[in-house]
Amino acid sequence: MTNALSLKMNRRALLGLGACAAAVAACPALAQGSDKPIRFILPISAGSGVDAIVRAAAPALGKAFGQPVVIENLPGAGGITGAAAIVKAAPDGLTLGMVSNNHVINPAVFRKMPFDAINDVTPISVIGATPLVLVANPKLPAKNVQELIALLRAKPGGYNYASSGNGTILHLADEMFLDEAGVKARHIPYKGTGPMMTDMIGGQVEMGVIALPAVQQHIKSGALRAIGLCGAQRSPAAPDIPTIAEQGLPNYAVEGWFAVIGPAKMQPADVQRVHGAVVAAFGSAEVREAMDRQGNVIRPTTPEQAASFFRSEAARYAALVKKANVTLE
Repeated sequence: MTNALSLKMNRRALLGLGACAAAVAACPALAQGSDKPIRFILPISAGSGVDAIVRAAAPALGKAFGQPVVIENLPGAGGITGAAAIVKAAPDGLTLGMVSNNHVINPAVFRKMPFDAINDVTPISVIGATPLVLVANPKLPAKNVQELIALLRAKPGGYNYASSGNGTILHLADEMFLDEAGVKARHIPYKGTGPMMTDMIGGQVEMGVIALPAVQQHIKSGALRAIGLCGAQRSPAAPDIPTIAEQGLPNYAVEGWFAVIGPAKMQPADVQRVHGAVVAAFGSAEVREAMDRQGNVIRPTTPEQAASFFRSEAARYAALVKKANVTLE
């Protein structure tokens, strides 16, 4: 999400937050509650970043909806399995899901998709983002972006970078860095961030992009070195880490965003009802405090902004996937 777009969305979200909360309180269905639970599908494993976000917000979501919220993890196929369950659900506002960058990346990565990631969903809101950071093993003789670029330029393809898997946002964030810097390195894909981080700390692979909350303790301990933050702005959770953009690559900006979606063809009234509840929940003091602890930034968008953002992100990553020649069955 670009800096200008983020600020624009943030201003609108803040102005609309009170109105959304008031709309939720005024909605009879929400005020009176319901026996029917809200099914909240997560296309990722329990314990992941998005999982932690939704579970931290679950009590506030239940309160805002006036209905029980049941969280269901449906991981598999890079998020396709869980997203397919959302797509197939009735568009009545009772089945929702939280997706991230991979939702719009997958159509460019996989040869076949069981659904249209853009047209078969109803975007409710891009809630916010998790900062990503480029880190390196401290034995790598580079302490900042320019030193790393010089190192990679001196030995093209002589160093390795890790990712959580082919075609993931972490993989593409690395590829975006190499493309912007005009350098090369070998990709070593892992099955998840855990083994990837273990091997970076052990020195089996030199560097990689990873979510800041997952790696911050290792940066503080010196087990890994922060080269630069991937977002357009520094993170309040780690203000001493400069961005990659401010270190000489001004066009580089990527972050791990997360968004609430529903099935396609939801009625406008249901979209507004769900949007109001979601914004109210993530705007509550307890959820914002939890997000601050996790290092996440909350800046909810409107449904219209979310739909536009999905389309622009899909186009952006499609071009990068093609350039990186990433294709999966």
